Amino acid sequence: MFVQEEKIFAGKVLRLHVCTMEGAEWLEEVPEDTTVEKLKERCLKHCVPGSLEDPKTVTHHKLIHATSEKVLTDTKTVLEENIQDRDVLLLIKKRAPPPLPKMADVSAEEKRKQEQKAPDKDAILKATANLPSRNVDRTVAHHNMRDFQTELRKILVSLIEVAQKLLALNPDAVELFKKANAMLDEDEEDRVDEIALRQLTEMGFPESRAVKALRLNHMSVTQAMEWLIEHADDPAVDAPLPGQAPSEATAEAAAASTEATAGPSSEAGEEEAKDELTEIFKKIRRKREFRPDPRAVIALMEMGFDEKEVVDALRVNNNQQNAACEWLLGDRKPSPEDLDKGIDTNSPLFQAILENPVVQLGLTNPKTLLAFEDMLENPLNSTQWMNDPETGPVMLQISRIFQTLNRT
Repeated sequence: MFVQEEKIFAGKVLRLHVCTMEGAEWLEEVPEDTTVEKLKERCLKHCVPGSLEDPKTVTHHKLIHATSEKVLTDTKTVLEENIQDRDVLLLIKKRAPPPLPKMADVSAEEKRKQEQKAPDKDAILKATANLPSRNVDRTVAHHNMRDFQTELRKILVSLIEVAQKLLALNPDAVELFKKANAMLDEDEEDRVDEIALRQLTEMGFPESRAVKALRLNHMSVTQAMEWLIEHADDPAVDAPLPGQAPSEATAEAAAASTEATAGPSSEAGEEEAKDELTEIFKKIRRKREFRPDPRAVIALMEMGFDEKEVVDALRVNNNQQNAACEWLLGDRKPSPEDLDKGIDTNSPLFQAILENPVVQLGLTNPKTLLAFEDMLENPLNSTQWMNDPETGPVMLQISRIFQTLNRT
């Protein structure tokens, strides 16, 4: 019996499941030495009759092994690709490459990029060659801004004095300021988050040390705990914070002094009311005293500066650490003493402010005085008072008058 040689040496025949994206499925039987390209041709004949008339059809399709998600190489055999009997293959058409842009499109795109490109130094110099030269001194501009802040502070200092004199004439002023003083007591900034404090004390930290850690870390329990662990062996860990408010004993002494000032005599009614009002003014000012940022104080003191001059620097520069550092290293102007000086009461600016009807009406309102006191020591709170329906119109008029006279 005669048997063909190729049948004798033919490889193992594999039965493969082939699927397409359109949902067609069939079984292909191929020897394991068949190339992937030949297998792809057989699959295309089965699912797309007549497609092989275009030689590019084969190259535009690919076979993927479903289990390994591997794209099969056309030049390799089924055996080399490690395809087993009954494996599943996917016949997929390749994505067409994006068309190359036309020359006109390329030119338009380049032109658009050039139009959007920022001019270089040479282009700027060429465009501004015919303009008159102006030398702007940046230090002068910064000095003018500082002068504005200093002048505004002087205005507030003088207006506080005027407001105190006007309010002292009001028979209900004492009661009004007692209520205002009570409101400030409810809004003390030194209040500590009790829940956060309890969490730290339950961990075993001393209460006074936990309070200090919370104040230094803006009431964050996690950061406070890290600070406590880091400074556990620090000999100064229990030292009071720089600029910390006076103790309860001092507060009690101040309260006793206030009670002593307001004596029981009813014969000196007016003087007694004025003295009581003066004491209330002092208590309000003590509550509105500048409180330096403890972190900034510690950071600047670590640079070698004395605590007092650090607090002065932060007060002059509104608790801004970098500006305070520049002040300490510079000419230290304005000085802390300058902050407590009022504006010349005979100056056109101050006279224009006092003649304004809105300001005149506002100076008789105790809330305006509280706003002035607060902004004097905490300039960052100015926005809050500008948005207040009672104090906002007064601040707006002062700002307008200042800007108007500053231009002339």
